[in-house]
Amino acid sequence: MLADLLDKDLDGELDECWERERTATPVRAFAVRLHATGCSLRETTTILAELGVERSHQAVWQWVHRLADSVPDPPSAQPTRVAVDETAVRINGELSWVYAAIDLDSKLLLGVDLFERRGTDPATEFLRELAEKHDLSDTEFLVDGYGYLTALFRVDLSGHLDYVDRNLIEKWFHTLKMRIDRFHHSWVGSQAAVAQWLAQFVYYYNFQRPHQALDNQTPAEAVN
Repeated sequence: MLADLLDKDLDGELDECWERERTATPVRAFAVRLHATGCSLRETTTILAELGVERSHQAVWQWVHRLADSVPDPPSAQPTRVAVDETAVRINGELSWVYAAIDLDSKLLLGVDLFERRGTDPATEFLRELAEKHDLSDTEFLVDGYGYLTALFRVDLSGHLDYVDRNLIEKWFHTLKMRIDRFHHSWVGSQAAVAQWLAQFVYYYNFQRPHQALDNQTPAEAVN
């Protein structure tokens, strides 16, 4: 009965990352989604226990990271308008910077990356990676600083300063910050571990979280 209840949370393309696990795949997928939506590891294991599945915090943490290593990249897109921004996070007490780009029409997160510093050089690297994954030939970038305009010029992309229509990327960062601040005022661990968590969170946002503005489709569905 539990598997029937949860089978909608199973993503078939991720089956391989769940091989050789003693816990049923729908249960693991459900637990990972709970954690992505804002439940702590303790809250997730408590909910599983209520459903009759006793597992440790460490087991759930391993499920989250195994999934993060296997999630697909955002689908390729041909966006018309893209907002780009960065925000600070703390890892072992030191500042790092999360860069993100979002398609303003489909709400698709086109890319998210983590850098040890902010500035024109990391912005250029981030934009270059975006251009390798998506068709940006007709894309207008909405940015909030002249450093971004320099970075766009370096990779032959167009953009302009915009402090109004960029509210979607600011809302996404607010969602990210709410999720981080609840459990990770400062991450203890490596940048690689934080990047894994971000990859899983981006997957949840793009592929699993429906948006009312998209007629309750996910961004991945809206862009296809």
